Amino acid sequence: MTARSGPTRPRQAGAPAHHLPRPAARRTSVADPRGACQQARAAGLVVHRADPLNAETPLGALPGGAGAVVPSDRFYVRNHFGIPALEAAGWRLEAGGLAGRRLSLSLAELRSMPSRTVVVTLECAGNGRSGLDPPVPGEQWGLGAVGAAAWTGVPLTEVLARAAPRACAREVVFRGADRGAVEGRAGPVHFERSLPISRLGSAGALLAYAMNGEPLPAAHGFPLRLIVPGWYGVASVKWLTGIELTDRPFAGHFQADRYHIGGEPLTLQAVRSLITELRARDTAEPGEVVVRGLAWSGAAPIARVEVSLGDQPWRQATLAAPGHPHGWFSWELPGRLDEPGSVTVRARATDAAGRTQPSQPAWNPLGYANNAVHHVQARVRPRQSRPSGPARNAAPRAGVHDGATGRAARAKPGEMFRRRAQA
Repeated sequence: MTARSGPTRPRQAGAPAHHLPRPAARRTSVADPRGACQQARAAGLVVHRADPLNAETPLGALPGGAGAVVPSDRFYVRNHFGIPALEAAGWRLEAGGLAGRRLSLSLAELRSMPSRTVVVTLECAGNGRSGLDPPVPGEQWGLGAVGAAAWTGVPLTEVLARAAPRACAREVVFRGADRGAVEGRAGPVHFERSLPISRLGSAGALLAYAMNGEPLPAAHGFPLRLIVPGWYGVASVKWLTGIELTDRPFAGHFQADRYHIGGEPLTLQAVRSLITELRARDTAEPGEVVVRGLAWSGAAPIARVEVSLGDQPWRQATLAAPGHPHGWFSWELPGRLDEPGSVTVRARATDAAGRTQPSQPAWNPLGYANNAVHHVQARVRPRQSRPSGPARNAAPRAGVHDGATGRAARAKPGEMFRRRAQA
């Protein structure tokens, strides 16, 4: 570890919080956006924008089961600027501001510190934005901007302890290497977010250098990113290069102009459940089905998931604990679809803090934290009697219709009845 000895010079009392001292500007090359987009498409992601790359995971590709994680290449990607092309050899993490001891750490030095691995569910705050009415600006995410992965790194508190925050420090600002022009701000703006020092102990934040047992992919923050369990993904700053301790609320673009509701910065993920799979023993006829999905919450573990099949009353699904405090729960519910036609299947989650998904989205101008009850349309064909003569034209096959997009997935008799369309 490299440390700059001696006390740091405090910021002037009247300086705006978003004008924190900056290290000398460095030119950072950007990864080829065409290549990054091709990789995302090849992995099966739904690409909303190629440059900067923004892509989500089809719901049918989200894995269930205890401890299940999304493969790194299928994990959703959210960027505001181009992907920085950083080299581990020349990269440093600078920690300063209201620190008693400035730090300048290499990747090798970080990897030599005590580490841990945690499975964390990350969700983009705009996940589900396309379901808001009236529409709002921003990336029109379906419901696949979410994923669980195993992250390995150094606890943030370990590094901050070495930086020795001054007693007057109140927030920690995290700066990514990605930057670009934004409306209403002069010059290039880095992606930056802050966390209150008072919440760092309970947050369990990690300075992660590995994802699912491998070095971080470029699209997910190589060589280092912040992971804040239970918080919306905006807090988990990628391509981390700087940590600044400050004595006042941070007012950077991605804190004050974006990622807030009514002026309050987004923090914990809202409780949510998603239907990822609907199975039928024989999809060509009415009969038994098994509805499966995932559920998570930033405030507390999931207490229950309830499912409604058409006009049937809500029934409690069977939960499988993730095996990790911040992973997602998988759930399933067997049932029957006996009536032919279109049937609405709904799922809602409640966490141990008593928060339940609302039936309708809570609209806000920036389209964040839409955690309304998820529903899909199951199509069941009429029960057919065996023809006595030559076979006539086959009846339409059953399928799953997503109420959010209007797309349908077809299923052959006896096959898995899986919702593949993007919500």
